[in-house]
Amino acid sequence: MTTKITLNNIQTKDLQLAIIGLGYVGLPLAVEFGAHFPTSGFDINENRLQQLQSGHDNTREVTSTELANAKHLKYTSNDQDLSDTQVYIVTVPTPINEHNQPDLTPLIKASQTIAKTLKPGNIVIYESTVYPGATEEECVPVLEKISGLRFNRDFFCGYSPERINPGDKQHRVTTIKKVTSGSTPEVADIVDAIYNTIITAGTHKAASIKVAEAAKVIENTQRDLNIALINELALIFNKMGIDTEAVLEAAGTKWNFLPFRPGLVGGHCIGVDPYYLTHKAQAIGYHPEIILAGRRLNDGMGAYVVSQLLKTMMKRGIYIKDARVLVMGLTFKENCPDLRNTRVVDIVDELKEYGVNVDVYDPWVNKSEAQHEYEITPIEQPQQNTYDGIIIAVAHQQFVEMGAQTLHALGKSEHVLYDLKYILKQEEADLRL
Repeated sequence: MTTKITLNNIQTKDLQLAIIGLGYVGLPLAVEFGAHFPTSGFDINENRLQQLQSGHDNTREVTSTELANAKHLKYTSNDQDLSDTQVYIVTVPTPINEHNQPDLTPLIKASQTIAKTLKPGNIVIYESTVYPGATEEECVPVLEKISGLRFNRDFFCGYSPERINPGDKQHRVTTIKKVTSGSTPEVADIVDAIYNTIITAGTHKAASIKVAEAAKVIENTQRDLNIALINELALIFNKMGIDTEAVLEAAGTKWNFLPFRPGLVGGHCIGVDPYYLTHKAQAIGYHPEIILAGRRLNDGMGAYVVSQLLKTMMKRGIYIKDARVLVMGLTFKENCPDLRNTRVVDIVDELKEYGVNVDVYDPWVNKSEAQHEYEITPIEQPQQNTYDGIIIAVAHQQFVEMGAQTLHALGKSEHVLYDLKYILKQEEADLRL
């Protein structure tokens, strides 16, 4: 039996879509599709929906003008509003738990919501990062059980991994090449055609859903391991008294040297996705040594940064207990408000373990969100001549524009300035990673 959706439906814009989850991934997608197709933007967060309906996106991924241009986009938290949907696209988070195991709860709940209105001929496309096999092994049974429909007879699935880079204004959803796949060859063609209506960079049709899932999960695993290598090199060079950035600049003159830099590895992708792959590998009886070693090394960088700072402070006669340290930046990357899985919290927690008083300053973050997620309340503005130690943890443009003199002025007459992100020249900072 073939799906009721045809290429003609797509070409004539005679297609009803629903985006399930309106976060960093879902909203840009909903806005693009909503400019062409009747689209429902579904989210369980009522505050988020009210914000979007008022024409504002606090993730700063979509402008008010872009929201207004999505003429066919309607927002809802009522699953019954999805009853006319033909194509569902799932863009919910896929985090890990405290034991670094995949937490598929949002994905399962999204599948349960869809199953309530799923009809014969419908296609469900997943974009959330998962391990190879998760779509067909975890999500499809939920869809079948609740809907009473049969997979690849009554309804169909696709997988098209998200590649959103929060805060990046050059690489947007339409300008990043899209991997697509479907549960049958015909559905694969349909899914590919749907995305080609908005993706100007084109698509790559993968051989199967599992191939597409695997492709996504290794993209960030590769980055994680490359950063782990550079982090380990930084540890070695620091012991040797060699400036890591100077080494990387010299090595970077070779045409095929990869331009990775050391640092904290957080966020919703690089610090999470490898655990999805290692979970599946262990489930099938293989212990992934290199991937997990890279994860351990990257997860330990916060503690290393603190140890470097405190040793240098002690060498300068600064008493550690009750010292005041300013951590500049809390988001997981520069120039975006995304706090998900930020590893800056490792620095904050480690400093507190030593009895240090920590102030966190980040002009990009929502203070109530920071308090809710990490029990950290960022300060409004740091004061001059206040701190024994200063860590530039995130390279926000505001910090870059401050310059070395202004940054040092935040410290007491004797202080240590740690430039974790290389925004200053070597001689302008007391410490660099």
